[in-house]
Amino acid sequence: MSDNRDRKPLDGAGRTRSIVYSARAAAATSHPLASLTAIDMLRRGGNAVDAAIAAIAVQCVVEPHQTGIGGDCFALYMPRNARAPIGLSGAGRAPAAASTGWFAQHGVAELALDSPHSVTVPGAVAGWCKLLADHGRLSLETVLEPAIRCARDGYVVQPIVGLDWSTEAPLLADHPVAASVFLPGGRPIPAGSLHRQPRLAATLETIAREGHDGFYTGEVAADMVACLRDHGGLHTLQDFAEARADYVAPISTRYRGYDVLELPPSGQGLAALMMLNVLDRMDLADPGMSEADRIHVLAELAKLAYHHRDHLFGDPDFASTPVRELLSPQWADFARTRIDMSHAAEPVVWPEVMQRDTVYACVIDEDGNAISFINSLFHSFGSRIMAPRSGVLFHNRGAQFRLEPGHPNAIAGGKRPLHTLIPGMVMKDGACVAPFGVMGGPYQAAGHAELLSNILDLGLDPQQALDHPRSFAYRGVLNVERRTDPGLIDALRSRGHDAQWSPAMIGGGQLIWRDPASGILAAASDPRKDGCALGL
Repeated sequence: MSDNRDRKPLDGAGRTRSIVYSARAAAATSHPLASLTAIDMLRRGGNAVDAAIAAIAVQCVVEPHQTGIGGDCFALYMPRNARAPIGLSGAGRAPAAASTGWFAQHGVAELALDSPHSVTVPGAVAGWCKLLADHGRLSLETVLEPAIRCARDGYVVQPIVGLDWSTEAPLLADHPVAASVFLPGGRPIPAGSLHRQPRLAATLETIAREGHDGFYTGEVAADMVACLRDHGGLHTLQDFAEARADYVAPISTRYRGYDVLELPPSGQGLAALMMLNVLDRMDLADPGMSEADRIHVLAELAKLAYHHRDHLFGDPDFASTPVRELLSPQWADFARTRIDMSHAAEPVVWPEVMQRDTVYACVIDEDGNAISFINSLFHSFGSRIMAPRSGVLFHNRGAQFRLEPGHPNAIAGGKRPLHTLIPGMVMKDGACVAPFGVMGGPYQAAGHAELLSNILDLGLDPQQALDHPRSFAYRGVLNVERRTDPGLIDALRSRGHDAQWSPAMIGGGQLIWRDPASGILAAASDPRKDGCALGL
């Protein structure tokens, strides 16, 4: 988010809105049309997979600064009678011709956010098609129909989307194709106005008819490749034709008696589990622990986990991330000793292992299938590069690559960059308790740990946990959403933090918590976004 709007006042129960309870099924997304679409898909006989993909596809139209078919996706899907969740990576890969040597030879010192070199082959559509074909009930045509209708007939811009749109409009000024769509007449689309994307509607119709190949081959692919090459990119038709999504084995840890599951690198879910492993050794529910104490602990852990992330995480096809070592009791003990409650420390990498914009949806259907699904363009409006005939706006996830030869996250042909996108899931005794996710770029790993601590340590209900003011220590600055205690920032600065009241809201999130005893669903949606939770 990028505005200074105040939080809505909390009611007496400590939440901005009511939890949505349901005995049958529930969905939660960051946009009301997407939540309604998910429920409609369930009413039409679809399952959680159908509902989530339909909702995300709608968000790719109605939240164009946050996500799109030119982005990537990830999912954790737990069929009711399965023994373990299914992990899906829809992470795009760098063009085959990309290498650190090529960039050094051509004098490219950084992968700029609006450069074609920040664009990996989009993986979202490949992920949708694979997951739907293997685990959905409805056809691709049925699932994409609501998104096609929104793009063709128009949708009304919601308040927070409109506010972000106006704030971030200058990003599009130097990109005439994208500006013609998102800044008609040189102005952003205000909230309450109707907006259409007919070229995107036509592309979605092609995907609905032809599936994976309708996006990665043929006229749509030719338009995307020509656009990227016109901007200086290395992409080829072969790069797009070889695009695929992969099933991956989730990784997990125990926290307060629950199993918390994440996807493995190249995502940053491992960092969330590392933080939880240390928090599990501490008593954050201790009445003697102040708000400043808790923020300090989360900040110190985030610095440590993210320092390891930046030095060690990478595409497992190209680099070996020491997952087992970083989830070991030994690492958690090391990290625990690094936390001085009176002083902020510099992060270090454990010697033993020295070898931004997103939408999220979760659904639990009537059969008990549960999905945690996330889709993104990375930064606002992604790379701002739009293919002119297909209306595809490209993400800029490749900006996460490094140009240092030998680094685990160094760019290479066919390689996936370090990803901030991480769907999460909580389980107990082999059953899904909660699909959950937190939006906000790098914040997501810290956000997962903070959200679960809100529930399992502070005893907050799902809506209270999402509403609760957040903090995030990143790149030397500790941002804190406003609290009632005006002395909090001074208390954190006295410990050595470069602390400030956050100039923007931190992230977003959705969560559905299923009571293991009754089966009742409690769905919640973050007030920092336009979305909502709905139930059947």
